[in-house]
Amino acid sequence: MSLAEVWRAARPAVAGVHLDSAACSRQSYAVMEAAAQHAQHEAEVGGYVAAEAATPTLDAGRAAIGALTGQRDVVFTTGSNNALDLLLSSWPGERTLACLPGEYGPNLAIMAANGFAVRALPADGDGRLDVDAARRALAADPPALVHLTALGSHRGLAQPVAELAAVCAELGLPLVVDAAQALGHLDCAVAPAAVYGSSRKWIAGPRGVGFLALDADLVRRLRPRIPPPEWNLPMSVPERLEHGETNLAARLGFSVALGEHLAAGPEQVRARLAEVGAMTRDAVADIDGWRVIEARDEPTAITTLAPTGGADPKTVRQWLIDERGIVTTVAERQRAPFEMTTPVLRLSPHVDVTADELELFVRALADATRA
Repeated sequence: MSLAEVWRAARPAVAGVHLDSAACSRQSYAVMEAAAQHAQHEAEVGGYVAAEAATPTLDAGRAAIGALTGQRDVVFTTGSNNALDLLLSSWPGERTLACLPGEYGPNLAIMAANGFAVRALPADGDGRLDVDAARRALAADPPALVHLTALGSHRGLAQPVAELAAVCAELGLPLVVDAAQALGHLDCAVAPAAVYGSSRKWIAGPRGVGFLALDADLVRRLRPRIPPPEWNLPMSVPERLEHGETNLAARLGFSVALGEHLAAGPEQVRARLAEVGAMTRDAVADIDGWRVIEARDEPTAITTLAPTGGADPKTVRQWLIDERGIVTTVAERQRAPFEMTTPVLRLSPHVDVTADELELFVRALADATRA
C-alpha cells in the first residue's frame, strides 16, 4: 500500500472533503483508541495510578519529539501558544526579540504580554527571510532572542530555518522556532535553542496538547516563575515547566500519533506533502476570481487563495461546508497583522488527498464564488 492508502485506511471515512490539516488533521483509530483506553483505565484504577502506567508511552512521545527536533529536554504543553508563553515568561534576561514582519499574530500578542520589544528581521518581497541581511542585522544589533515561524499560518512559505540556525549559532544568539505548522511537514531538527508546536496539525494528534523542546544551554538559563525559584524545590526546569494536572489522554494520543509519523517515515511524509502542494496548486491555478499565493514548487502542502474579484473568503468557506461538506480555513488579517492586507482562503490537504477530491473542490469553489 502507498503512504496515502495507509494513511486513509487508518482513519474513519471523511464526511465530505477535508482540506484543513493546517488547522486540525484527522486522527487515526489508534490515536483515538489510546486516549479512550486511558480514560477507561482512569475510571478503573484511579487517575494517578493510570498516569504512572502511561509513563512509558509518554516517554516514547518525548523521545519522538526529540528525534524530530534534535532536542533532549521535551515538555508537554497544552499547545503552541502555551509553549511560547512558558518559554518567554521564564526568560531571565533582556527582553528584546527579532522576528519576521509576517509573524503570527497570536505569537506577537504573547511576546507583548511578556514585555518583549520586537524588531523586524529582513525579508524579501514574498515574506521569506533574507539570511544574509539577517546575519548583518543580528551582528550589528543583537537581540536577546531570535524567533522564526518555520511555516506560517497564512501562507505556505517554507522559511530557511537551518540557515538561520547556523547564523544564530555563529553569533551566539538563542533561536526559537515555532514549528506548529512545520512539525511533521518540514525538517525541524536544525539545532535551535528551542522548538515548540502542537499535536493537532500535520502530526494528526488530539487537540489541546503541544510541546516545548529545549537545548541544554537554554534549560540552564531559564527561570520558571512557578513554583518560585527561591523555594529551592528538587525539580528540574522541564519539570517546573510541565503542568502535571492535565488531560493525560491527549498526551497519550499525541505520543501514538508521533509514533505513527516515525513509522511512516518523516522524509517520505515530507516528500509526499510537497507533491500534494504541487497537485493542489495545479488544480486551483485557473479558478476565476482567485489568485494562488505560493509558487507551484514551494515544498509545502499549504496553498492560499487570495480573492481577485471581490469574493469574501469567510462567506465562501461557510458555503463550501454547508453545501458541499468541504472543509477549508479562512486566514484573516490578524494572523499576520503586519504583512497581510486581505483575508485568504487556505487549503491544506494531507498525504491522502486524491485528484478527484481536488477536482470536487475546484468545481465547488467556482459555484461558491458565483453564489
